[in-house]
Amino acid sequence: MLHELISAIDHRDNQLFRSLLHRCTSVPPVRTAICWPCNAVSLSGAMEAYEAGIIDPILVGPLLTIQQIAASQDRDMSSYRIVDARSEEEAAAAAVQLCRSGDADALMKGSLHTDVMMHAILNKERGLQTLKRVSHVFVMEAPLYDRPLLITDAAINIYPTLMEKAGILQNAIDLAHLMGISRPKVAVLSAVETVCAAITSTLDAAALCKMADRGQIHGAEVDGPLAFDTAVSREAANLKQLRSSVAGQADVLLVPDLEAGNMLAKQLEYLGAARLAGIVLGATVPIVLTSRADSTDARMASCAIASLLVSHSRETAPSTISL
Repeated sequence: MLHELISAIDHRDNQLFRSLLHRCTSVPPVRTAICWPCNAVSLSGAMEAYEAGIIDPILVGPLLTIQQIAASQDRDMSSYRIVDARSEEEAAAAAVQLCRSGDADALMKGSLHTDVMMHAILNKERGLQTLKRVSHVFVMEAPLYDRPLLITDAAINIYPTLMEKAGILQNAIDLAHLMGISRPKVAVLSAVETVCAAITSTLDAAALCKMADRGQIHGAEVDGPLAFDTAVSREAANLKQLRSSVAGQADVLLVPDLEAGNMLAKQLEYLGAARLAGIVLGATVPIVLTSRADSTDARMASCAIASLLVSHSRETAPSTISL
């Protein structure tokens, strides 16, 4: 099934999604709690990821509703584990608990509202927080850009502070490494390329660059402030006579705030034919956080990223030595 899917994606010239799915062929399915798969797209996305061998799903939501949706798709649910939950809040708490107990290694959003699931994830006593900043990354392939593009944060942190941006950025850099980008080029976005006291994002950009110089952010080349055009277009950078090792070839875009990032990502998707996958980093498990409007392909690719994160975590976890 997975090899057939890879071939179909390859036929559509989608190299990034094909590569992500291909890497999943060498790792076992990830036990994934699917929180509130209560519409056709969210359930079929989870089921197709299961059929492709990417995830081993635990469905968390109202049993009767899930069975009715499955029946409308001619799916036999007799072999699937379903945890009955009567409300979005109850499902979110149950899905998080599955991850806390070790019954699930990843979490996937279904058709519930993002804030309901994030409330359970960020619960200080019963959530999935770590010492890292929890943040979201869009992994994107745009037809007119010659490399994958990571955009962060467009879904979790609304108006991040300087230090929160540092954590958000480090999460994205670590993900870029996992994707095989050994030294990602990071553009810290603003409206202009010069530091301006009236534009806070330019001050943050300058500080983040110096933090990278001092090793507080590591593993990447960081430059900013950069406007979007100079971050992704060498021609624009040359016309503005901008000297930068990042300009025109950014791998990671750090946006000023959630509003800017969300608009940017969705403009590229809906007007620029870009394809997006989404993942939340910094929690105890990777979290597939797709939009309720996302396609099955986007959900599959997001599951593939979660699978690679879980596999990497297992490979790098310290071994237990019995004395």
